[in-house]
Amino acid sequence: MNRSSTAVPSPAQAWNELCEGNARFVAGTPRHREDVDRRAELVGAQTPHAALFGCSDSRLAAEIIFDQGLGDLFVVRNAGQVISSSVLGSLEYAVAVLRVPLILVLGHDECGAVRAAIDSQTADAPALPVHIARIIEKIVPAVRRVSGQAASTQLDPARVDAGQVGREHLKDTVTELLEQSEVISAAIAAGTLAIVGANYVLFEGHADPNIVVGDI
Repeated sequence: MNRSSTAVPSPAQAWNELCEGNARFVAGTPRHREDVDRRAELVGAQTPHAALFGCSDSRLAAEIIFDQGLGDLFVVRNAGQVISSSVLGSLEYAVAVLRVPLILVLGHDECGAVRAAIDSQTADAPALPVHIARIIEKIVPAVRRVSGQAASTQLDPARVDAGQVGREHLKDTVTELLEQSEVISAAIAAGTLAIVGANYVLFEGHADPNIVVGDI
């Protein structure tokens, strides 16, 4: 779905485009083949129809799994899809300047950051490098909620459902995005933006929506 600077799709249209693209990816029938003409078309400006904030995992190549082309997605990624000032600023730019109608927050199963957060709460957990620890600490609240145990209690990682932790962390990420960004929350209230939180299933290749904020 290529568009001009004046043809802004609705949140529902943008989400439908991503769903259709993901279905093509799952079926093994992608249609996007970028060429010289498309590259030239994008030199002057970009008009993406959605922003995607996802985990940096190499298996989550955003444009591929949603069968999108050059200029279609504004992509922000970091390990564990954790909110930071740079993430907020990037997504606010997508909403305020590029006028994207949709933010997709994408987690996935078998997430290394989620596993590290669970393992960090065990009795013999080694100290993590400082910058990794700052990422992991954003996921620990979800670990504790899923485990049902207080922060002072050492966990048995085998008893913690990593998939559920990932879903809880996805919920936390969407909530923090809304709480920390007036630009994004105002666009939601105005009806010009929606947020979908989804989990990508590695083996099957599809993205399952778990959280929807706004009208799609």
